[in-house]
Amino acid sequence: MIRHFLDLTDPTPDELARLLKEAARLKAARKRREPIDTLARRQVALIFEKPSMRTRVSFESAVTQLGGASLFLSAQDVGLGWRESVADFARSMSHYVDAMVLRVFKQSTIAEMAKYASVPVINGLCDHAHPCQAAADLLTIQESFGEVKGRTVVFVGDGNNVARSLALGCGKLGAKFRLSAPPGYGFDGEFLSLYRQQAPKGALETVENPAKAVQDADVVYTDVWTSMGQEAERDQRLKIFAPYQINSTLLAKAPKHVKVLHCLPAHRGEEITDEAMDGPQSVVFEQAGNRLHVQKAILEWLLK
Repeated sequence: MIRHFLDLTDPTPDELARLLKEAARLKAARKRREPIDTLARRQVALIFEKPSMRTRVSFESAVTQLGGASLFLSAQDVGLGWRESVADFARSMSHYVDAMVLRVFKQSTIAEMAKYASVPVINGLCDHAHPCQAAADLLTIQESFGEVKGRTVVFVGDGNNVARSLALGCGKLGAKFRLSAPPGYGFDGEFLSLYRQQAPKGALETVENPAKAVQDADVVYTDVWTSMGQEAERDQRLKIFAPYQINSTLLAKAPKHVKVLHCLPAHRGEEITDEAMDGPQSVVFEQAGNRLHVQKAILEWLLK
């Protein structure tokens, strides 16, 4: 049976835990320069409607380091939905490659690709979810504290695609997830229903005041306030989210052991300050590096 990785709804809690364990093993093997060829003679297509540095480089490197090959197709190369239908593209590409990674604007594109593809589809980002990022976040939390279970993860800012995927992952692994967002920017009812189905034993909270939200935090996480496609809202969002900046004043309200995460790229001086980004509590760049290792584990899970 073909498996896809469209969100953290796809792996079971046990599968997600095993993915993190394998990612940690692959990371250690990389440090030892141990050759691994689990993707030998495999071809992975990277199909990007939205530009990216980390997603593209980490996936291309992951495939190469596992002994496979990758090819990159931009929006102009593909023309999903206007040059040809997503269904026709999916059925054609399935004859050429062993898996497809998509970074697209709409969740519906991901869903349609998975419906018609006869090879695994990986969600490299869409407007609804960012599961590869969330998996890297979970690995970073596991490295920082020994395990994810029992930790309190506080996401300060917009209840966006990153926050949704990370909330699901935390719920499945037994961590408390707390969103601190302005009114109107939290999780919607559809997502809350999905969370209860996927993580019935999880703990999901909303605390509007960021200073209160971080008081018992193990992790404080933020993302840009204005994502690609939201540029027209930028001025309004800067005003609304100004009290939700991660800075030294907010971090002083959190326990001393708190770790700072950001999925990058960061708009320094907006959602996060330099002292928070570059300070001793930050594990932001280790978190970025962990994209490589969790994506290797995801590729192995789908293709071995």
